Formats: sequence, C-alpha cells, structure tokens
Amino acid sequence: MTVRLYDYWRSSAAYRVRIALNLKGIAYEAVPTSLLDGAQKAPDYVAMNPQGLVPMLEVDGLRLTQSLAIIDWLDASYAAPRLIPVDAVARAAELAKALLIAADIHPINNLRILKYLKKELGHAQAEIDQWARHWIIEGFTALEAMADPAAPFLSGDTPGLADICLIPQMANARRVETPLDAFPRLMAIDARARALEPFARAHPDAVKPD
Repeated sequence: MTVRLYDYWRSSAAYRVRIALNLKGIAYEAVPTSLLDGAQKAPDYVAMNPQGLVPMLEVDGLRLTQSLAIIDWLDASYAAPRLIPVDAVARAAELAKALLIAADIHPINNLRILKYLKKELGHAQAEIDQWARHWIIEGFTALEAMADPAAPFLSGDTPGLADICLIPQMANARRVETPLDAFPRLMAIDARARALEPFARAHPDAVKPD
C-alpha cells in the first residue's frame, strides 16, 4: 500500500491528518506542498484536488480531501484506535467538539482569510491578530465548558477527533499570542496530548522542511 500525504508543515488541517495517521500507525510519504509558494494552486495539483487546498491523502490512487473527511475514512478503514465513537450519542458529542474548532474557529483564521484581510481589505497586522484572538477565545470559552472534567482528554480516556482538532488550534492560539489562562482544561489536555509520541511526531517543528 502506498500512502502519500500532500502536506504543508504549518497547516492546521494537515497537522490533524498527521496526528491521525500516527495514532493509527500508518506509514506515509509526505509530499510538501507550500501554501506560501502557491503550490496548492499549481495546475497539476488542482487537477487532483479541485479545491486547491491541503491536505490531500492519496492511498493507492484513491484521493481524499478535507481533513475531517480523511480522518473519518481512516477510522472506517483502520479500526484501532477508534477516533470517532460508534455510539450515536457519543459520536454526536465528539463531532460537536471537533466541528466547533474545525468549522467555527479555524476557517475564519485560516491563512487565506488572513491574507485577504491584509492585502485586499488593508488591515494592519495588529488588527488581524486581534481578529484571530477574538474568534479563538470565543470558541475556546465554549469548548472549555464542553470538556469532560473527569477525563484526561476532551471526551474520554484516549485522544479522539476533538483532541486531534484541538492541538493544532492551540498552536495557532499561541502563535497569535492568545491569552490561555482562562482555559485550564484545554491547556492540560494540550500538554497531555503533546507528550504522546504520535502527536509529537506530527508537530510542525518536527516536520518543518530544512
């Protein structure tokens, strides 16, 4: 089996997929796709992925896009460890936490959005950073309340989809100097997850090109 991940080291969405692949124990070939250089918009890449975004996972010719869809496919194809619960109620709760990050916080703080704020709308970098912090704090306030206070991770004893989304978003929060003291549960989960080898190997600093 040949597994290729079209990846950008600082992409939060690609970071999620790297974590999931590592948790599943799936070896893969990374194909660096620089967002800063516009490689994701190259004609040969867009021919494979019409949206022109990363990540894209290629498995023996099968091409999968969108990080949560990729992780859902991985969970359906490689049962252990389970990242999305099978039980309908637990599944809904896990998806709610994951989507709070992946659908509500991350998209409006994505690189292409921030570049548009700067280049097309003329906002200063300080204003853009304030924008990012506002939406992170709003989302994290809700997620802190939703985290299971008795569990080491957002929903249970082992990392799940929501944790896979949280850890990259925590990295983004730190990059724009978001104050995090109001989120002790999230900070504890982040520290616990980053200490695990699959998360550590997926960290941007671990995969950054030389």
